[in-house]
Amino acid sequence: MTKSKYSKSFLLKLYQQMLEIRLFEESLIEPILSGEIKTPCHLYTGEEAVAVGVCAALNKKDYAFGNHRSHGHYLAKGGDLKALMSEIFGKSTGCSRGRGGSMHIIDKKAGFLGATPIIAGTVPLAVGTALALKIKKKNRLTVTFFGDGATAEGVISEAFNFSALHKLPILFICENNLYATHMPITESLANPKIYLQPKTYGIKSVRADGNDVIKVFETAKKMITQIKKHKGPAFIEFLTYRMRGHVGPDDNIQGTHTDIRKSREIEVWKKRDPIKKMEKFLIKNKFLDQSKIKKNYQKINKKIEQAKTFSRHSPYPKKNELLKYVFKK
Repeated sequence: MTKSKYSKSFLLKLYQQMLEIRLFEESLIEPILSGEIKTPCHLYTGEEAVAVGVCAALNKKDYAFGNHRSHGHYLAKGGDLKALMSEIFGKSTGCSRGRGGSMHIIDKKAGFLGATPIIAGTVPLAVGTALALKIKKKNRLTVTFFGDGATAEGVISEAFNFSALHKLPILFICENNLYATHMPITESLANPKIYLQPKTYGIKSVRADGNDVIKVFETAKKMITQIKKHKGPAFIEFLTYRMRGHVGPDDNIQGTHTDIRKSREIEVWKKRDPIKKMEKFLIKNKFLDQSKIKKNYQKINKKIEQAKTFSRHSPYPKKNELLKYVFKK
């Protein structure tokens, strides 16, 4: 990243959103390891630039769908942080009233229409939403976030075909962190160049750096502009890396290190940390200094601690209301 063509306020907002997601995720580690948090948590640490860059390119009324690793998507789309924390703590004040846990989160007011742990499970829901937007002639679009492992699912091909056939307003975002759960994608995909898959359906598709938030924003903005000109769906494969385990802090929810990834590979990706990269860029452009960085950390950590306190003092759902709110009447 060199000298910026964007305003200081816009760039600082991108940075602060990424930092908020990072500190939120890292704040969960101690209560996960102590057993206070029961729900399995797939931490988004390391992939923040994708959610923040893409959501910055959306309008507030556009929709987004997530997956099992979606705390970052929820927050970047404008979801309520306190309600997310409460949901992860299993409390009735959570965004899914304590019934969903980490992987079933939603904030309809923010346009985040849901996440589920079923691999590629929300992709057809996003396609259906895009179809509804087209039928109702709304000048809005739907984004669906999924991982590289999802691209081996059959429903992805069906989604590409249907959305291309009907020129639906949908943006497919593949966050390629190189592993499908614990399996390297080179062992699960015949061709790891994922962005080539949708091209066979005539869908405009590119691969880009997912650890550079400005490049993510620009790539997404370009695709969104095309979609809103009624040119049909688009696909972006963002190369990124999770700095924590597949589930929990280090691939074992009990805290024993079982990460199969090579330590050298992890070290290489640590040097591409999207937040450190953005800090360096902002300092170089004199938009940020060490004093302001420290204040940002303190301010965000305070907000997160307040959310934890709120969550810990919130009640669990009542046993006699177990099925209440689960099914729409």
